[in-house]
Amino acid sequence: MLITSKDNETIKHIRKLKEKKYRDEYGEYIVEGIKLINEAIGEKQNVKTIIICDNCDKEAINQSSMYEVAKLNCVYVDEKVFNTITEVKNPQGILAIIEKQNKEKQINYNEDIIVVLDDIQDPGNLGTILRTVDSVGLSQIVVSKKSGDIYNSKVVRSTMGAIFRVNVIESENLVDTIKEIKKHKYTITSTTLNTDKSLYDIALKKTAIVIGNEANGVSKEIQGMSDIKIKIPMLGKTESLNASVAAGVVLYEYVRQKLK
Repeated sequence: MLITSKDNETIKHIRKLKEKKYRDEYGEYIVEGIKLINEAIGEKQNVKTIIICDNCDKEAINQSSMYEVAKLNCVYVDEKVFNTITEVKNPQGILAIIEKQNKEKQINYNEDIIVVLDDIQDPGNLGTILRTVDSVGLSQIVVSKKSGDIYNSKVVRSTMGAIFRVNVIESENLVDTIKEIKKHKYTITSTTLNTDKSLYDIALKKTAIVIGNEANGVSKEIQGMSDIKIKIPMLGKTESLNASVAAGVVLYEYVRQKLK
């Protein structure tokens, strides 16, 4: 069956999922593009429905990449309808509704590093940090309640599939969560400009690294609870780095120390 009306119930449901409150209510989110959809399938995600544009230019989608997709519940729509649900400028003509995982809500204290995000807002930053956490072999991240929604479509795209592998633990109260992490003998390390201690002066082992909000940095309360405050040395005139870049620099210093 080909859907040609934007008032179709499935299409209206997808449009609702663009809003966080409906993603939370239905426990679902949207993934766009054949690569991400195939990653979701490969990582055993519950792909509920796949929407395929029947008359779009699907140059990026080859037959081999559609092999697993064809086994699932596929719905076909015309281009006009697809354009009302896509959030991509140059869509590939395929998207999927995926059920949110019932992820473990407890922190795994067997990992060397716990990354904690203190009110990170920008979707691109959130997604890139998740991707970086995945790239260094960590399997979890703690985010404050006021951080952006991890299932926002831009975040999902920016993770490049890491969202299917990294356990995202939302903290109801970051102060209480930091206290709990401290009980497990982790060093609380905050990134800030207000310190003389360099990232390269400390051992990144059994450490919780707090990355702060793009505008205000790590909150004063969390800084006050920190065992160590560090900054990334910079040789140029720029005073601070983008949050995701800063997280990447810190995490790859952890990789360097681990390889050493």
